[in-house]
Amino acid sequence: MTLRVLLADDQALLRGAFRMLLDTAEDITVVGEAADGGEAVRLTRELHPDVVVMDIRMPGVDGLTATSEIAADPELRGSRILILTTYETDEYVAQALRAGAGGFVGKGIGAEELAEAVRTIAAGDTLLSPAATRSLVARFLATPDDAPRHHPERLAVLTPREREMVALVATGLSNQEIAERMFLSPFTVRAHVQRAMTKLEARDRAQLVVIAYRTGLVRAAPGDDRPS
Repeated sequence: MTLRVLLADDQALLRGAFRMLLDTAEDITVVGEAADGGEAVRLTRELHPDVVVMDIRMPGVDGLTATSEIAADPELRGSRILILTTYETDEYVAQALRAGAGGFVGKGIGAEELAEAVRTIAAGDTLLSPAATRSLVARFLATPDDAPRHHPERLAVLTPREREMVALVATGLSNQEIAERMFLSPFTVRAHVQRAMTKLEARDRAQLVVIAYRTGLVRAAPGDDRPS
């Protein structure tokens, strides 16, 4: 299966470089390029790429706004978003997750790393290390902001095991780490997580993490930056 990618960056030279990097992968093809967020949204609706590689700072409609528009469109659920930017700050990462992005990497990434990032996002997984997830989610997603909060009763659709899996995902553990902790196979863990995502209508693991915090399933420990 060939993964279809849309590149969104206001610098043509960088778009060309990213296209060259991705073209080295046999299972990835770049189907379009956008110079700003508005064009990225339009081309996503037109081309339905598997992954949109999105810059944050672009003229007109920025990458975060474009990400929110794409993530909010039910017809574009199959298009996942990878934020690729030079601005690797905690706040930008948190804003990207809130907007609906599935991952966040810096522009200094290598060819194979970029290709693997695209594959990871296309598979519905979050491209943040466990340490980054723990720190960023606890610091930003668990604090009050103007984003709407989900009601705790939304979790009633989950089985006790699925709730447990969602809570572990929210602490930044990978499927392999959860499997080792729960004495289960990674396949079983992935199945539980996928079912939870389907029931909660989460686009990917990043959104699942957001839901876990906003429903109060997981909270930041008092005086600490780690979830509990």
